[in-house]
Amino acid sequence: MAAGYLEILRARHAARLLTGTLVGRLPNATAAIAVVLFIRAEGGTYSLAGALAAVYGVANAVGQPLLGRLVDLYGQPRVQLPAALVSALAMTAFALSGTDPLPLAYASMAVAGLFTPPLEGGLRALWPSVLRREDQVHTAYAMDAVAQEVMFTVGPLLVTLCVALWSAQAALVVLNVIGVLGALSVVVSPPSRAWRSAPREAHWLGALRSPGLLALLGAFLFVGLALGSITVAGVSYADDNGGDAVYGWLMAALGLGALVGGTVYGARQWSGAPERRLRGLVALLAVCYLPLVLVPGPVAMTALTALAGVFLAPCIACAFIIVDRHAPSGTVTEAFSWLVTTFTVGASVGTGLAGPVVEWGGTLWGFAVPGVAGAVSLLVLLATGRVLAAPAGGPVVAASSENDPNRAVEPRFSSGDRA
Repeated sequence: MAAGYLEILRARHAARLLTGTLVGRLPNATAAIAVVLFIRAEGGTYSLAGALAAVYGVANAVGQPLLGRLVDLYGQPRVQLPAALVSALAMTAFALSGTDPLPLAYASMAVAGLFTPPLEGGLRALWPSVLRREDQVHTAYAMDAVAQEVMFTVGPLLVTLCVALWSAQAALVVLNVIGVLGALSVVVSPPSRAWRSAPREAHWLGALRSPGLLALLGAFLFVGLALGSITVAGVSYADDNGGDAVYGWLMAALGLGALVGGTVYGARQWSGAPERRLRGLVALLAVCYLPLVLVPGPVAMTALTALAGVFLAPCIACAFIIVDRHAPSGTVTEAFSWLVTTFTVGASVGTGLAGPVVEWGGTLWGFAVPGVAGAVSLLVLLATGRVLAAPAGGPVVAASSENDPNRAVEPRFSSGDRA
């Protein structure tokens, strides 16, 4: 299992790009908890902290595909680094000014979220130019999904460490400075500087003109909804079964399950169309959510939560391949950014939906939400199976790939653009 991942990391520039991207995304991964801790230190309310974090999240969801389109048009260095600098400056302004005046705090959050660089989509666009074999690119996508789970686990720990050593204000500034350094490491690398998007057809819809991509985004909206609802249902469960410590174990188990599942998934080569494989993975994801409604004791619940996370990373890794196959030519970064945005919006909707459900029906019904959401995601994939079906012929990695499904006969990795 380790051999495949080591082969990826030994490829020239691969480890640097993966590490730089993860470090560059650290401000985004830690924004919510860092803002909450800062507002609490300033004497503000949790409602205010939640509102500011929500503004950041909405702005981030809007900015990712827009910046992704600019990356496709103008290249990575000319977009990623300026965006990272603007976002970091806005967050620093928020840290220095606090909530007085309040409109400035909201404006700073909006700018910081809007200009968060699309490093995640950018990395996936670079993989085929760094890894020339299709099987290596598939493994890299799985490793990418696993690395995200690690980052979202380590990130909050780094925030609390910074707060303990210095202050919540310093945590905001330090983490954003680190993020800029990560983005800088990526954009000055030879693959990032050399990468160019394939020629694109001018169209105001950009990547969204692909029916297959729209179908995938519709399905992943509900995958995100499932994940978001678990976090709220978990709080309700923990309140009755041991408090914050139990909640921490549940969320850690969810991340651990995704990490294990993604690691195993990426360690082997898969045959057949990824669209068909994704339907199977989403079906397993939905099935693994169902035992949560049993709401057993903390130990058993932790084990069930880990099981619920096992198929999450494989679903995401498989979705990366499908995005690459269906993104119109010249829109690959934007397409990947749309997947990030859709998943984020779905998680936010799930968080908002699970709250009233828990208040109405209790913890059991709160844990029923992810199971229902997973089933709806599967139904979307089944209903759009013909749209998602790849044309005859397997994808190949090529240095100059064309992947507009409306024109190309053979699907190729669109991210393997001219480099």
